[in-house]
Parts: sequence; C-alpha cells; structure tokens
Amino acid sequence: PETSAMGCGTSCTKGKGKKGKTQAGKYKVRPQDGELLTQLTAVSIVDVVNTTGAAGNGPKMFSGAKNDPSPLEMTSFTNKCVEVLGDAVDLLPAGIAFTCRKGLKPDTPNQDTWFVLKMDTFSLYAVLDGHGPNGHEISQFVKEHLPKLIVQDPRSKSPEAGPCLVDAFKKMQKLVIAAESRRRLQARKSGTTATVALLDHSRGKLTIAHVADSAAVLGTKEGDKWIGKAVTRDHKPNLKGERERIEKAGAKVGFDGTNHRVYAKDSTSYPGLNMSRCLGDTLGHEECGIICEPEITRINLDSSTEQILLICSDGVWEFMSAQEALDIVTRRPYDMGDQAVGLLAKESWDRWIREEGAAVVDDITAGLIYIGKDRR
Repeated sequence: PETSAMGCGTSCTKGKGKKGKTQAGKYKVRPQDGELLTQLTAVSIVDVVNTTGAAGNGPKMFSGAKNDPSPLEMTSFTNKCVEVLGDAVDLLPAGIAFTCRKGLKPDTPNQDTWFVLKMDTFSLYAVLDGHGPNGHEISQFVKEHLPKLIVQDPRSKSPEAGPCLVDAFKKMQKLVIAAESRRRLQARKSGTTATVALLDHSRGKLTIAHVADSAAVLGTKEGDKWIGKAVTRDHKPNLKGERERIEKAGAKVGFDGTNHRVYAKDSTSYPGLNMSRCLGDTLGHEECGIICEPEITRINLDSSTEQILLICSDGVWEFMSAQEALDIVTRRPYDMGDQAVGLLAKESWDRWIREEGAAVVDDITAGLIYIGKDRR
C-alpha cells in the first residue's frame, strides 16, 4: 500500500501573532466553524447522504456505538449500546461486524466507539479510542460529525479520496474547538484516536486515514492461508519525524518507564500524551506540536482473492500481532462475523488479564470487514 502524510501541516505552537490564534496561544473560533457546527448538529448522517445523493439509488445505513445512559454502571466486557439509522441493511451477510467492550476500569466509562456507513457507492468504517477525563465525549462527537464532513465533500466519490479525508480531519478538529468554545465539550486534556477506511466499491480501492494508534490490518488469502499485514503505523512521540516536530514546537518527549509521552517544555505531567497525533487535546495542539494530520494509505484491492480489513483499538493490539488477530477471526465464516469479533475481543481480554495480573484491561473494539463480500 502507498502511504503519505497530508493535511493539517503545521503544528499548533504557542506564539504571538500566529494566524488563527490569539496572542495567548489559544485557537480563535472562526465564525464559519461555529456556523458549520450548528448546521451539522441539526442534521443526521442520513440527511446528509440524501442531500448529497451520495448513495445513488441504493440503500444507505449508518450504525455505530453510542455512549451508554449510565456508563459507569456498565460492567466490564459489556458491549456498548448501538444505534442504527437509515435503511434496514443486515451487515452480517456482507461480512461486516463490530464489537466494543468496556475494559476493566470501574471508574471510567467505555471511551471507544465505532461507526459504519454502508452504501452501494462507497462505505465508511471507523474506530475511535477516546482518552483523558472526557475522552468518551470526544470520540462520540467525532463519530457523530466526521462521517458528515466526508460525505458532504464531492471528492468522497472521486478516484482519489485522500484529500477529502485529510480536509475532513482538519475540519473535525476545528469543530472540536468550536464546540469547546460553546462549552459543549471539554477537550483541553481529552481527545481521541481516529482510523477511517473508505471503500470505493466500483473502483476496488481502499483509502485509510488515521491519527494515533487504532491500527488497521489487511488480510489476504493465499491458497488456504490468511496472511495479515499492518497497513497503518502507530503515531508515537519517539518516532523520528514526530519527535522532531514536537521539539521544534518547544515541547519534549519523555519516557515514563512504559511509554514515551509528550510534555510541555517546563512540565513533567501535562499533557502526558503517549501519541503524537490525535483529534481533540487542544492544549497539546497549541503548546506541544500535536497535530490532527492523518496519514493516508491507499490500497488497490485484489479482486482475484479474498481480503479482510481489521480495524481495532489498542485494546486488541497491545498484546496481539496482526497475524494472530487474523488467525482468530478466520475461525468463523464470513457471515458469522459477530462471533469472530467476539472471539477476538475475548482473547484480547484474556491476554490483558495474564499480562497485567488482572489489574487493568483497556477498552476493546474490533471491526471486521470481508472486503470481497462487501465490494458490491
């Protein structure tokens, strides 16, 4: 696959007279960003699909996890609530299944989420993993608005969808800032990962945009065997280019004994992010060189064989390789994907218990897409 970094470009450093910021270093909220937030809040993703004609004459269905009514009361390993909008489309016969399980964190809600927009023209699949005190609100906010930003851009249906996804991530960060200014969100020290895959059904092309570490894996069947390969890289602060950008912004990268983390110049505590790119985390964007720029991965699919896309939060990848995950989900046939992702979630849980001595388990989200079955 071809990978490139595109998008937000400049890191958000604190400074005087910088375009788009006040002298105190905080982002200005542009009127057009507030207006866009108002417009998008008033409509559903199905409304946007209908208005743009993105689905053509075919069905359109949006599904995704949503925050539970009493999130702190949910028991560990419970599946998160799911909402469905639009036409009645059964995802299992199309080889699509997601699960979103609460980790072993009694004082913290499940901060992961996911979404699928299923259409005959193109489809979207995404996983988001929130972090910080309000991470579950940030991931939910992005789940609600990011697909609208993608669909309303005509380039989402073009042969090259990368620029559309890049601009959608840029606009999404601006919407977070606008929502924060209206006190709808608290995003100073909370944010989310985002991995979004756009599958162009007619052209057989897969375009993935991601920030942070909810990794995507492509599985290809070779003979009787499935071969798995990661098609995204985790955005960690100690990576050469990432560290250089962070330090150029006046921040630093430190090691806490387990993870490399991003710290403001004169701090050993904040923002403390173990990723170098994300959505939200406005403090880290302003002061520490954190960016919302997604990397774009382009894959021309092989129509002569079966292929699988896995998108999972790091609750899966912390103790599991791409090949191990693929071996687990392929124990079940494509139309039993709900069982397949359930097996993957359970194995991920068991490995956390073994490795961490039953002290903690991260939230676990797994998305499975049989591309050959859904390429129509």
